[in-house]
Amino acid sequence: MNPFLLAYVLVGQAKGVLFMDPMVIILASVAIIILLLFYGPPIQLLSWTSKGVMKLVIGGVLIFVVNVVGSMFGLHIPINLFTAVIAGFLGIFGIGSLVAIHLFILP
Repeated sequence: MNPFLLAYVLVGQAKGVLFMDPMVIILASVAIIILLLFYGPPIQLLSWTSKGVMKLVIGGVLIFVVNVVGSMFGLHIPINLFTAVIAGFLGIFGIGSLVAIHLFILP
């Protein structure tokens, strides 16, 4: 049975599925927890996800350090998802490219 259909029937919505309805969110969360209890977490997916999140955090920290040091020179790189991905996955070369873009392309 389709989980959305089950949530649709349990909530009793007759004119469309409301995805942000609290009951739908609670039922979906309970269904995911039950599936994880029976089948276990997908180890490979968790490994990739944790590595990606760690790289994003490291990228954000690197940009923060560059902003602290660069504040003496008027350099500021905004910390957002895009810049954190570049800095996290490319490392020092990503930080260098962000600084170069800030200095030479965005005067």
